[in-house]
Amino acid sequence: MAEDNPAAALLADLPLGFVFAPTDLEVIRDYLIKKIKNEPLPAPLVHDVNLYQYNPETLAESYPEHVYGWYFFTPRERKYKNGSRPNRAAGTGYWKASGKEEPILAGRTVIGRKRTLAFYQGNYPNGDKTEWLMQEFTIAGPQPLRRDENDMRLDDWVLCRIYKSHIKVRENKKRKR
Repeated sequence: MAEDNPAAALLADLPLGFVFAPTDLEVIRDYLIKKIKNEPLPAPLVHDVNLYQYNPETLAESYPEHVYGWYFFTPRERKYKNGSRPNRAAGTGYWKASGKEEPILAGRTVIGRKRTLAFYQGNYPNGDKTEWLMQEFTIAGPQPLRRDENDMRLDDWVLCRIYKSHIKVRENKKRKR
């Protein structure tokens, strides 16, 4: 089994107590930038998945969990042909930004950004908030050039950490008028 899964083979050779828990800086510097540049990664523990095609619970059932959740490389698509807003529809719901974008610094230089999103089941704007959260990491700087005017790709790769919130979510009740 380990020979079929590079991550499992790597983990089998590590000492007991190993935890994959990269800092925000390590996520950008050691994983995302290297992935974009097609350089070798420190460990094959982040999976390539178009996560916007799936609900988070489907991904959680299909991939091994790390201490702080599930890590994925994924491309992002544009919501509108001529815009730079990402399309965050996913599976039978959508990811909605739940906080402001935070810079990730290497010294005094911004090398990336992190945004937290919450998963809502259903159609926007009437979806029900779930316990699933995502941190979406992007590199700082210009986006890749479009291949042609019909290209909907926004980023070749972003790195996402998906996890469940420990805070109980209230059901979305519609107001009666």
